[in-house]
Amino acid sequence: MIIKKAVIPAAGLGTRFLPASKAQPKEMLPIVDKPTIQYVVEEAVAAGIEDILIITGRNKQSIEDHFDRNIELELLLDRKNKKQELEEMQKISNMANIYFIRQKEPLGLGHAVYCARRFVGKEPFAVLLGDDVIHALVPCIAQMAEVYTRKKSTILGVRKVGFDHIHKYGAVESDDPESTVVRVSRLTEKPAREEAKTDLAVLGRYIIEPEIFDILEYTKPGSGGEIQLTDALNTLAENEPMWAYTFEGRRYDVGDRLGFLEATIEYALRREDLSSGLKAFLSGLKYNDS
Repeated sequence: MIIKKAVIPAAGLGTRFLPASKAQPKEMLPIVDKPTIQYVVEEAVAAGIEDILIITGRNKQSIEDHFDRNIELELLLDRKNKKQELEEMQKISNMANIYFIRQKEPLGLGHAVYCARRFVGKEPFAVLLGDDVIHALVPCIAQMAEVYTRKKSTILGVRKVGFDHIHKYGAVESDDPESTVVRVSRLTEKPAREEAKTDLAVLGRYIIEPEIFDILEYTKPGSGGEIQLTDALNTLAENEPMWAYTFEGRRYDVGDRLGFLEATIEYALRREDLSSGLKAFLSGLKYNDS
Protein backbone atom coordinates (compact mmCIF):
# COMPACT_ATOMS: atom_id res chain seq x y z
CA MET A 1 0.00 0.00 0.00
CA ILE A 2 1.65 3.24 -1.17
CA ILE A 3 -0.92 5.68 0.23
CA LYS A 4 -0.37 6.12 3.96
CA LYS A 5 -2.04 9.46 4.65
CA ALA A 6 -5.60 10.66 4.19
CA VAL A 7 -7.25 14.06 4.51
CA ILE A 8 -10.95 14.36 5.37
CA PRO A 9 -12.34 17.88 4.96
CA ALA A 10 -15.13 18.38 7.49
CA ALA A 11 -15.27 22.16 7.92
CA GLY A 12 -18.39 22.90 5.89
CA LEU A 13 -21.43 24.54 7.44
CA GLY A 14 -23.84 21.82 6.30
CA THR A 15 -26.41 24.22 4.89
CA ARG A 16 -28.08 21.44 2.88
CA PHE A 17 -29.07 19.80 6.16
CA LEU A 18 -30.44 22.72 8.13
CA PRO A 19 -31.91 22.89 10.73
CA ALA A 20 -30.34 19.60 11.89
CA SER A 21 -26.84 20.98 11.27
CA LYS A 22 -27.43 24.31 13.03
CA ALA A 23 -25.97 23.19 16.36
CA GLN A 24 -24.18 19.95 15.48
CA PRO A 25 -21.80 18.96 12.68
CA LYS A 26 -23.53 17.26 9.77
CA GLU A 27 -20.68 14.77 9.83
CA MET A 28 -21.94 13.59 13.23
CA LEU A 29 -25.46 12.80 12.05
CA PRO A 30 -25.87 9.03 12.51
CA ILE A 31 -26.47 6.47 9.80
CA VAL A 32 -28.28 3.91 11.97
CA ASP A 33 -26.10 4.17 15.11
CA LYS A 34 -22.78 5.38 13.76
CA PRO A 35 -21.78 8.97 12.85
CA THR A 36 -21.41 9.56 9.13
CA ILE A 37 -17.75 10.54 9.43
CA GLN A 38 -16.89 7.25 11.12
CA TYR A 39 -17.88 5.36 7.96
CA VAL A 40 -15.44 7.54 6.00
CA VAL A 41 -12.62 7.02 8.51
CA GLU A 42 -13.27 3.26 8.50
CA GLU A 43 -12.97 3.20 4.71
CA ALA A 44 -9.54 4.81 4.92
CA VAL A 45 -8.42 2.46 7.69
CA ALA A 46 -9.68 -0.61 5.79
CA ALA A 47 -7.54 0.54 2.86
CA GLY A 48 -4.42 0.43 5.03
CA ILE A 49 -4.10 4.16 5.68
CA GLU A 50 -2.37 4.82 8.99
CA ASP A 51 -2.50 8.61 9.46
CA ILE A 52 -5.66 10.67 8.99
CA LEU A 53 -6.07 14.44 9.20
CA ILE A 54 -9.60 15.76 9.66
CA ILE A 55 -10.08 19.41 8.70
CA THR A 56 -12.69 20.91 11.02
CA GLY A 57 -14.15 24.33 11.72
CA ARG A 58 -15.87 26.19 14.52
CA ASN A 59 -18.55 24.30 16.48
CA LYS A 60 -17.13 20.91 15.42
CA GLN A 61 -15.51 19.86 18.69
CA SER A 62 -17.80 16.84 18.88
CA ILE A 63 -15.93 15.24 15.95
CA GLU A 64 -12.71 15.35 17.96
CA ASP A 65 -14.50 14.08 21.04
CA HIS A 66 -15.92 11.13 19.12
CA PHE A 67 -12.50 9.84 18.10
CA ASP A 68 -10.98 10.52 21.53
CA ARG A 69 -11.27 8.20 24.52
CA ASN A 70 -14.13 8.61 26.99
CA ILE A 71 -12.67 7.19 30.18
CA GLU A 72 -15.83 7.66 32.25
CA LEU A 73 -17.94 5.80 29.69
CA GLU A 74 -15.37 3.00 29.41
CA LEU A 75 -15.28 2.55 33.19
CA LEU A 76 -19.08 2.46 33.32
CA LEU A 77 -19.29 -0.17 30.58
CA ASP A 78 -16.59 -2.20 32.31
CA ARG A 79 -18.42 -2.10 35.67
CA LYS A 80 -21.62 -3.24 33.97
CA ASN A 81 -19.72 -6.03 32.20
CA LYS A 82 -20.74 -4.73 28.77
CA LYS A 83 -17.65 -6.13 27.09
CA GLN A 84 -18.86 -5.84 23.49
CA GLU A 85 -19.83 -2.19 23.86
CA LEU A 86 -16.55 -1.45 25.65
CA GLU A 87 -14.48 -3.02 22.87
CA GLU A 88 -16.42 -1.05 20.27
CA MET A 89 -15.80 2.26 22.06
CA GLN A 90 -12.09 1.52 22.46
CA LYS A 91 -11.82 0.52 18.81
CA ILE A 92 -13.05 3.96 17.71
CA SER A 93 -10.22 5.77 19.45
CA ASN A 94 -7.57 3.22 18.43
CA MET A 95 -8.41 2.61 14.76
CA ALA A 96 -5.79 5.03 13.38
CA ASN A 97 -3.57 8.00 14.15
CA ILE A 98 -6.15 10.76 13.79
CA TYR A 99 -5.14 14.42 13.81
CA PHE A 100 -7.19 17.60 13.60
CA ILE A 101 -6.70 21.10 12.26
CA ARG A 102 -9.18 23.94 11.90
CA GLN A 103 -9.97 25.77 8.70
CA LYS A 104 -10.45 29.20 10.22
CA GLU A 105 -12.53 30.57 7.34
CA PRO A 106 -14.90 28.75 4.92
CA LEU A 107 -12.76 29.46 1.86
CA GLY A 108 -13.58 26.33 -0.12
CA LEU A 109 -12.42 22.75 -0.62
CA GLY A 110 -9.17 23.81 -2.24
CA HIS A 111 -8.24 25.88 0.79
CA ALA A 112 -9.25 23.04 3.14
CA VAL A 113 -6.92 20.66 1.32
CA TYR A 114 -4.15 23.29 1.37
CA CYS A 115 -4.44 23.32 5.18
CA ALA A 116 -3.04 19.76 5.09
CA ARG A 117 0.24 20.65 3.35
CA ARG A 118 2.47 20.24 6.45
CA PHE A 119 0.74 17.00 7.42
CA VAL A 120 1.12 15.48 3.95
CA GLY A 121 4.65 16.59 3.12
CA LYS A 122 6.05 15.23 -0.15
CA GLU A 123 4.02 12.06 -0.63
CA PRO A 124 0.79 11.19 -2.47
CA PHE A 125 -2.27 11.31 -0.26
CA ALA A 126 -5.95 10.42 -0.26
CA VAL A 127 -8.82 12.88 0.11
CA LEU A 128 -12.19 11.55 1.24
CA LEU A 129 -15.17 13.90 1.45
CA GLY A 130 -17.59 13.29 4.30
CA ASP A 131 -20.71 13.86 2.21
CA ASP A 132 -19.95 10.73 0.19
CA VAL A 133 -20.32 7.38 1.94
CA ILE A 134 -19.42 4.41 -0.26
CA HIS A 135 -20.34 0.81 0.53
CA ALA A 136 -18.11 -1.60 -1.39
CA LEU A 137 -16.61 -5.07 -0.97
CA VAL A 138 -13.20 -3.50 -1.60
CA PRO A 139 -12.96 -0.03 -0.03
CA CYS A 140 -13.23 2.64 -2.70
CA ILE A 141 -9.98 4.35 -1.76
CA ALA A 142 -8.23 0.95 -1.84
CA GLN A 143 -9.50 0.38 -5.38
CA MET A 144 -8.08 3.77 -6.35
CA ALA A 145 -4.77 3.04 -4.62
CA GLU A 146 -4.40 -0.07 -6.77
CA VAL A 147 -4.87 2.10 -9.87
CA TYR A 148 -2.32 4.56 -8.49
CA THR A 149 0.30 1.80 -8.19
CA ARG A 150 0.00 1.37 -11.97
CA LYS A 151 -0.38 4.98 -13.06
CA LYS A 152 1.80 6.76 -10.47
CA SER A 153 -0.22 9.96 -10.83
CA THR A 154 -3.35 11.64 -9.50
CA ILE A 155 -6.51 9.48 -9.51
CA LEU A 156 -10.09 10.79 -9.25
CA GLY A 157 -12.95 8.54 -8.13
CA VAL A 158 -15.85 8.96 -10.56
CA ARG A 159 -19.24 7.59 -11.61
CA LYS A 160 -21.81 8.55 -14.23
CA VAL A 161 -24.60 10.53 -12.53
CA GLY A 162 -26.80 11.50 -15.49
CA PHE A 163 -26.94 14.93 -17.10
CA ASP A 164 -29.85 16.01 -14.88
CA HIS A 165 -27.54 15.81 -11.86
CA ILE A 166 -24.14 16.83 -13.22
CA HIS A 167 -24.66 20.44 -12.09
CA LYS A 168 -24.01 19.26 -8.51
CA TYR A 169 -20.52 17.93 -9.20
CA GLY A 170 -17.19 18.42 -10.87
CA ALA A 171 -17.48 16.94 -14.37
CA VAL A 172 -14.63 15.00 -16.01
CA GLU A 173 -13.88 15.47 -19.70
CA SER A 174 -11.98 12.70 -21.46
CA ASP A 175 -11.36 11.30 -24.94
CA ASP A 176 -12.61 7.87 -23.81
CA PRO A 177 -15.37 8.35 -21.21
CA GLU A 178 -16.62 4.74 -21.47
CA SER A 179 -13.49 3.07 -20.08
CA THR A 180 -13.04 2.21 -16.40
CA VAL A 181 -9.80 4.22 -16.23
CA VAL A 182 -9.62 7.31 -18.45
CA ARG A 183 -7.12 10.13 -18.95
CA VAL A 184 -8.58 13.42 -17.71
CA SER A 185 -8.35 16.27 -20.18
CA ARG A 186 -10.29 18.81 -18.14
CA LEU A 187 -12.56 19.29 -15.12
CA THR A 188 -15.52 21.64 -14.97
CA GLU A 189 -16.97 22.65 -11.62
CA LYS A 190 -20.76 22.17 -11.46
CA PRO A 191 -21.59 22.78 -15.13
CA ALA A 192 -25.14 23.58 -16.18
CA ARG A 193 -26.91 20.69 -17.88
CA GLU A 194 -26.91 22.35 -21.26
CA GLU A 195 -23.19 23.15 -20.99
CA ALA A 196 -21.98 19.79 -19.68
CA LYS A 197 -19.97 17.71 -22.14
CA THR A 198 -20.04 14.63 -19.90
CA ASP A 199 -22.01 13.22 -16.98
CA LEU A 200 -18.90 11.59 -15.46
CA ALA A 201 -18.72 13.15 -12.00
CA VAL A 202 -16.04 13.27 -9.31
CA LEU A 203 -17.66 11.77 -6.21
CA GLY A 204 -15.64 12.70 -3.18
CA ARG A 205 -12.60 10.42 -3.51
CA TYR A 206 -9.15 11.49 -4.70
CA ILE A 207 -5.55 10.34 -4.60
CA ILE A 208 -3.46 13.42 -5.27
CA GLU A 209 0.21 14.11 -5.90
CA PRO A 210 1.81 16.55 -3.41
CA GLU A 211 2.57 19.04 -6.20
CA ILE A 212 -1.04 20.17 -5.76
CA PHE A 213 0.03 22.29 -2.77
CA ASP A 214 2.35 24.49 -4.87
CA ILE A 215 -0.60 25.09 -7.20
CA LEU A 216 -3.15 25.71 -4.44
CA GLU A 217 -0.88 28.33 -2.90
CA TYR A 218 -1.48 30.57 -5.93
CA THR A 219 -4.99 29.47 -6.93
CA LYS A 220 -7.40 32.39 -6.87
CA PRO A 221 -11.03 32.13 -5.73
CA GLY A 222 -13.26 30.71 -8.43
CA SER A 223 -16.85 29.47 -8.46
CA GLY A 224 -18.80 30.79 -5.46
CA GLY A 225 -15.88 33.01 -4.41
CA GLU A 226 -14.09 29.96 -2.98
CA ILE A 227 -10.73 28.37 -3.73
CA GLN A 228 -11.78 25.40 -5.83
CA LEU A 229 -9.85 22.15 -5.78
CA THR A 230 -11.13 21.62 -9.33
CA ASP A 231 -9.21 24.68 -10.57
CA ALA A 232 -5.98 23.45 -9.01
CA LEU A 233 -6.50 19.96 -10.44
CA ASN A 234 -6.93 21.46 -13.92
CA THR A 235 -3.56 23.16 -13.57
CA LEU A 236 -2.01 19.92 -12.32
CA ALA A 237 -3.47 18.04 -15.32
CA GLU A 238 -1.73 20.47 -17.67
CA ASN A 239 1.64 19.47 -16.23
CA GLU A 240 1.26 15.71 -15.69
CA PRO A 241 -1.16 12.86 -16.47
CA MET A 242 -4.34 12.64 -14.39
CA TRP A 243 -6.72 9.70 -14.41
CA ALA A 244 -10.39 9.11 -13.52
CA TYR A 245 -11.37 5.70 -12.19
CA THR A 246 -14.98 4.46 -12.17
CA PHE A 247 -15.07 2.77 -8.79
CA GLU A 248 -17.23 -0.18 -7.75
CA GLY A 249 -19.73 0.11 -4.92
CA ARG A 250 -22.89 1.87 -3.78
CA ARG A 251 -22.37 5.58 -3.23
CA TYR A 252 -24.63 7.70 -1.03
CA ASP A 253 -24.79 11.50 -1.01
CA VAL A 254 -25.45 11.81 2.71
CA GLY A 255 -25.32 15.59 2.57
CA ASP A 256 -28.66 15.36 0.76
CA ARG A 257 -31.79 14.51 2.74
CA LEU A 258 -32.95 11.75 0.38
CA GLY A 259 -29.45 10.30 0.06
CA PHE A 260 -29.14 10.26 3.84
CA LEU A 261 -32.43 8.38 4.18
CA GLU A 262 -31.38 5.88 1.51
CA ALA A 263 -28.11 5.24 3.33
CA THR A 264 -29.85 4.81 6.68
CA ILE A 265 -32.36 2.29 5.33
CA GLU A 266 -29.89 0.26 3.28
CA TYR A 267 -27.24 0.10 6.01
CA ALA A 268 -29.95 -1.04 8.44
CA LEU A 269 -31.10 -3.71 5.99
CA ARG A 270 -27.53 -5.08 5.86
CA ARG A 271 -27.54 -5.71 9.63
CA GLU A 272 -28.74 -9.05 10.95
CA ASP A 273 -30.15 -7.49 14.13
CA LEU A 274 -32.30 -4.98 12.22
CA SER A 275 -33.05 -6.30 8.74
CA SER A 276 -36.00 -8.61 9.47
CA GLY A 277 -37.85 -6.09 11.62
CA LEU A 278 -37.23 -3.25 9.17
CA LYS A 279 -38.33 -5.36 6.20
CA ALA A 280 -41.56 -6.24 8.01
CA PHE A 281 -42.17 -2.57 8.78
CA LEU A 282 -41.48 -1.43 5.22
CA SER A 283 -43.62 -4.15 3.64
CA GLY A 284 -46.59 -3.11 5.76
CA LEU A 285 -46.06 0.61 5.38
CA LYS A 286 -49.00 2.54 4.01
CA TYR A 287 -48.43 6.16 3.05
CA ASN A 288 -50.91 8.62 4.43
CA ASP A 289 -50.31 12.34 3.98
CA SER A 290 -53.14 13.41 6.27
